[in-house]
Amino acid sequence: MTQTEIPTLFAQNFPFWEHLTAAQQTILCDHASLQSYPKGYHLHNGAEECAGLIFIRSGQLRVYLLSEDGREITLYRLYAGDICILSASCVLDAITFDVSVDTVEPSEILTVSASIFHKIVDENVYAEAFAYRLAADRFSDVMWAMQQILFMGMDRRLAIFLADEIAKTKSDEIHMTQEQIAKYMGTAREVVSRMLKYFSSEGIVESFRGGIRIIDKKKLYSYL
Repeated sequence: MTQTEIPTLFAQNFPFWEHLTAAQQTILCDHASLQSYPKGYHLHNGAEECAGLIFIRSGQLRVYLLSEDGREITLYRLYAGDICILSASCVLDAITFDVSVDTVEPSEILTVSASIFHKIVDENVYAEAFAYRLAADRFSDVMWAMQQILFMGMDRRLAIFLADEIAKTKSDEIHMTQEQIAKYMGTAREVVSRMLKYFSSEGIVESFRGGIRIIDKKKLYSYL
């Protein structure tokens, strides 16, 4: 996709687009950029300048909190067709904390200037409603992540993670290292390793180099 196709991308994925004036549509396109990024690219850090609105055309992103001591807590992941509003924390007053955003795999990203999107939100009630609805959806994801960390046992958290992954990939194999799983779950690799050994002893999973295979879904789901 080229820059000239950005208006089509907006029209297909941003429901407020048809409610913008021609001038608003033009300024939005003029201040949007479409770029490709490699796996592991750092798109946004909470301490940096507001990144703006991010739309994932292809690939996958991870949105996470980073503590002062370097510990990461994954809030959620975004896939093709998803939009990241928390990277535009300067746009909405309701967003009072900063997040970091990395690419999980090679990704094509449309980024909308924070200042321009803020201007559109201020001028257009449909854009404002879209932004707050999107923020509410993402905060729901954040609360679900916090609920797991604070109130669920590690066995259930790992079972939920594994079940979500095989549902997304439609495969019984999860191609992730224990380090990656620990990062996504916001815990230590040793904790994941210990729990996977337990699941293995129960006949739920088996490990292979660079991944995990689910061998008894019924037992896995019993932990949910």
